Amino acid sequence: MTALPVTLADVREAAARLAGVAHRTPVLHSRQLDDLVGARVHLKCENFQRIGAFKFRGAYNAVSRLSEAQLRKGIAAYSSGNHAQAVALAARELGSSAVILVPADTPQSKKDATTGYGAELVTYDRYTGDRVAIGNKLAADRGLALIPPYEHPHVIAGQGTAALELLAEVDDLDTVLTPVGGGGLIAGSATAAKGLSPGIRVVGVEPEAGDDTRRSLLAGERVAVPVPRTIADGQAAEIPGELTFAINRRLVDEVVLVSDEEIRAAMRFAFERLKIVLEPSGATPLAALMTGKLPTGGRVGAILSGGNISPERFAELI
Repeated sequence: MTALPVTLADVREAAARLAGVAHRTPVLHSRQLDDLVGARVHLKCENFQRIGAFKFRGAYNAVSRLSEAQLRKGIAAYSSGNHAQAVALAARELGSSAVILVPADTPQSKKDATTGYGAELVTYDRYTGDRVAIGNKLAADRGLALIPPYEHPHVIAGQGTAALELLAEVDDLDTVLTPVGGGGLIAGSATAAKGLSPGIRVVGVEPEAGDDTRRSLLAGERVAVPVPRTIADGQAAEIPGELTFAINRRLVDEVVLVSDEEIRAAMRFAFERLKIVLEPSGATPLAALMTGKLPTGGRVGAILSGGNISPERFAELI
């Protein structure tokens, strides 16, 4: 069997590199949620990570491995928002600069946060433009190192450190649950989880409008969907990455879907009962649990991927 592009050793190496740089985010527990779900649920709150989302883990792990010469030239990335902020902050932390390609309709709060970390923004139309082609050309024209949001082994390994921390803190989990966009978080999480506990279940959650990974896993090959129109903008992927799919087709057990209304209800529950703010993508695992998309019972670890949302947008959604 072909070796996977990321291993448990890679995730552990990323964790060592991130020690003292990334936050070790809290794991919350709610008796009310347990009663509602019919399981013991542990919530890994990456909304408390630097830049407000898990993306800092992978971005810093990748950027920190660049040569001094490349850091002087600068870094490019493309992103719907959180990876943009993550690369911008990682570049600033390591004395480099960043140019980020973002969709024109990226929430203004995410654009402002990215420029706040010192990055230059270049916009494109996500419904008509090919961000990979535009991003590659941008990097080539300016001599920048391109750090993609998920198609990179160091990015995937960095994202897996969230699950590594969760499994170190909570013993004997039966299931690990994560959002799925391009597939980097779940690929890294599955690498860590299956490496430590081969019998554990790894389940992804996608918005109903953007179920490219679920379709791809069922088909056994990468399947594209129309550009998703969903409130979960961080999960608006059209097709899984090649690297991430190579991992996920081997290690992910299932992908379940949630509607925008179910995501809104989960955001409200998190705010009212858990006293935390989640962006729509960060709330999808909670939505899957609350709506019974998973079998009841056992011990579940869910990664709540981020909380980057403006007060105005949050109020509008809930």
